[in-house]
Parts: sequence; structure tokens; C-alpha cells
Amino acid sequence: MFKPIRHAAVALALVLAGPLAAQDATPQDGGTLNVVIQPEPPSLMLGIVQNGPTQMVAGDIYESLMWYDFDLEPHPLLAESWEISEDGKTYTFHLREGVTFHDGTPFTSADVKFSMDVFLRKMHSRMGQYMQHVESMETPDDHTVVFHLKQPFGPFLGIFEAGTAPMIPKHLYEGTDFANNPANNTPIGTGPFKFDEWVKGSYIHFVKNEDYYLDGLPHVDEIYYHVIPDAASRAVAYETGKVDVLPGGSIENFDVPRVRDMENTCITDKGWEYFAPLSWMWVNLDHKPLDDVKVRKAMMHALDRQFARDALWNGLGKIATGPVASTTKFHAADTPDISYDPEKAKQLLAESSYDGETIQILGLPYGETWQRWAEAVKQNFEEIGINSEIVPSDVAGWNQKVSDRDFDVAFTYLYQYGDPALGVSRTYMGDNADPGSPWNNVANYQNPETDKLFDEAAVMADHEERRAAYKEIQDMIVADVPNLWLLELGFPTIYRCNVKNPVNTAFGVNDGFRKVWIEKK
Repeated sequence: MFKPIRHAAVALALVLAGPLAAQDATPQDGGTLNVVIQPEPPSLMLGIVQNGPTQMVAGDIYESLMWYDFDLEPHPLLAESWEISEDGKTYTFHLREGVTFHDGTPFTSADVKFSMDVFLRKMHSRMGQYMQHVESMETPDDHTVVFHLKQPFGPFLGIFEAGTAPMIPKHLYEGTDFANNPANNTPIGTGPFKFDEWVKGSYIHFVKNEDYYLDGLPHVDEIYYHVIPDAASRAVAYETGKVDVLPGGSIENFDVPRVRDMENTCITDKGWEYFAPLSWMWVNLDHKPLDDVKVRKAMMHALDRQFARDALWNGLGKIATGPVASTTKFHAADTPDISYDPEKAKQLLAESSYDGETIQILGLPYGETWQRWAEAVKQNFEEIGINSEIVPSDVAGWNQKVSDRDFDVAFTYLYQYGDPALGVSRTYMGDNADPGSPWNNVANYQNPETDKLFDEAAVMADHEERRAAYKEIQDMIVADVPNLWLLELGFPTIYRCNVKNPVNTAFGVNDGFRKVWIEKK
């Protein structure tokens, strides 16, 4: 027996309306939306590259089966409705008819199967983990896809967003070298906007998808993503009217209050509910003396994260207590102590195997705030007696160094995706530690006990049993300190008040601008 999740007619209404869609005026068509993107994405092929800037821009091109509201509830997009079997092991999706890729090729169930079971299973480290729960897929007709799971997987309905499960055009990729396919340079999806031009170092230009399957959408004619490397220049671009939207992290945190108070300026912290960005420093556990837990604990206690939050992040965000963010399900606040305690750090370092080695700090090349943070960490380390140096890098170089494990400690932030089984386990599971990706278990943390618990917790049916399991996991991981946890990041979106509805899902501007419209003065 199957239980229907949502009636198709209701589903379509929800897609068209959506949260925050109600306006005090009728949406107007036309106009150009100018948005900052920082830093410049290394690629727009969302199935291969998972950098924050890539996810932000490519969400206009690629789509998945669902979108999610601020409470992380799923709603139909490419899938019009779905059912789940009583035993929780079979998911049947009914795809919307009349959808085409940007080149005019029909989108069918074959594209879903190819995307999930072939392309993403191979190229997408996070999806590769999720697909381990899938035993087989069926496509009984062009508009039906059936997933047969090996066992119930509670978070399964949470994986069908564009950054996690982008629908890849089978006709362009099947039988090719995915990583070097020329189509990666001219991305094609089903989304509300089409790729037009990329002038490296200047802008990325999208145009309206005139054949978009949702009637009346999108409203704006085109989008320019402006690449402006300097944070002060990005603020000036907003002040002078060159850009209309400053996504989270576009300007330095110390500049947010000034820009927020400008005329015709609105701000929201909505749109990060699904991602819950958590920052930390990877620790290369294969490098001595970082394989010594006392060295890692000393580094953890050396970090003045309150200073980082107050002075560098302008009071935005929250101090992390471990690997699970406070906005993510099953977060435990009472993990083992990792507070700022330089005297304890010095004691641990004296008891450790540290012998004066220089620890290389790989900064995150996402702006001045991150550069200052690396400098602050270097000072924190040196205050307890650890020699360190900062390794400069650009985005492509950072990707390469982290993928190759060519670092000692490296700044990063990753998304949590609403559930530890989706956005946390991938960072700590022993079988997800192969070099070649900057988004898997980069530290090469190996703990069979937490691996076993992660596997068990993902398929537990009882909510409280899952909570207890994840509490145990968090306690063990925090005690081992495989990474140095920093802050739950706060990223407000700043935009002109005549730009309507720029944030209307749990993904914010990442979810594409299909519903945004510009009120003409």
C-alpha cells in the first residue's frame, strides 16, 4: 500500500505561490536583476563543483524534484507529486509533463535515473553517500521514477534540491568523460534562466527561459552576476546602483550596518535554514604532529572564537559546539568542552608530541574577513607556543590543495542540509575519505564506532532514538577533535526594497530567482 503525500493540483498551487510570495502589488514583468557574486565560481557545473558561489549562481540553471520552505517541508517542482510505501522503502515520483531542458530536449524519468544513479553517484561526494541507501531505480514510463531503498532512510525526501540533486541532461553526458565534457562550459538545465555569457573576471549573464514550465515565470528578463573582487568596491556598487542584491557574505561584516541603513534597502536573514553553514578548520590527521589528539585539543582551546564573532563577524553567527549546528536536527549543546582556554591549551601542548614544527594555515579566499580570521588564528596558535604560517591561495588553488590534502589546517564552511545524515556524516565517515574532493572527510578521520552509529542513526524510525544516537556521535567526535570548529555563520541578504520576493525558500538566493520581480518606479 502507498500513502499519497500531496495532491497534484494542490502541489502546483504551492509551487506558484510559495512562502513570501504574497505581495502588496501585482508582480510586474521585465527588467534586469544585478547581483554580486563573490568569489567568482570556478565552474557552473553544479553536479561536479559544490563551492558556495557555484551553488548560488547555478541554482538559476539547474533544478531538482522539489523545493523546501523555511520549515524544511518539501514541495513539488520537477516532481508533481509522490508516494511513500508503508514500509518506508519505496518512493514513487510523478514528474511534471511538458518540461524541457534549455536546448529543447524533453526532461524525462531517464534523466532522473541517469542523474541520480550514474552521474551524481560518481561525481558528487555527498550524493554518493546518500545513494548508498538506494538498492535500485525504475522508470516505468517517461514521467514516473521509483526508488527502492535497502532500508528506510528518514531524510530521503530532503535530498532533492538543486545543489544536492541537480537534474543533468542525459543526452549531453551519457557515455562521456563527465569532468571534461564541453557542456560543463555552457551549462544546460531546466531552470528559469538560461546561460548566455561568462566574461571571466567581470560578469555572468543569464537570460529568461521563455519556455519555462511554470506559467508566468520568471518575471525578470535577465540576470547579471557581477564579479567584483574587492569588498569595498562591492559596497560601492550597491551604493551607486550598479547592483541590486548583495547575497550573504558579499560585503565585509563591518560594513553591513552602514549599507543596511541606506535608503530603499531591505535585509533578511531568511534563506539559510536548509544550509545552516558551519565553519571550521580541517585538520590533516595524516600529518604529524596533528595525528596527536593532545595537539589538536591544544589548538582547539587556543582559538578565541568569541573575538572572531564579535570583531571579525560583526556579532553575526554563533559559536559552534561541535559538528552539528544548533539549527540542524539533533543538535547537542552539551558536548565535551572546547571553549577558549589558553592556559589549558599550553598544558596540553606541553604534554603532547609537538616539537616546534611549523603548522601551515590555508585560509579561505572569500574576502577580507576570512583573511583577518586566518591572521587571528595564527596569533592564537603562537600565543600558546605553536609556530604557524599562512598559505595564500585563490579559489581554484584552495580547491586543489584541499582535494590533494596539501595542507596542515584549512579554513572551510560546509552546509548541513537539515539533518546529520545529509550534511554531517559525510564529513566524518571513514569510507568517505578518499582524496580528490574538498567536501568529503577531508581530515581522514577514522572511527569505526562513529561510523557504525552514523549508519544506524540514519535508518532509525524513532525520533528519540535518533536523537540519542546523534548525541553519542557528537560527544565522541568532539572528544577526538578531528576538526577545529569555529562559528555557525550568519549571512544576511541585502537588497533594494523594490526588488520583490528575492528570498522565498529555505535556500534563499541559491534557489534561483524564478519568482523575483522588480517594482518599477
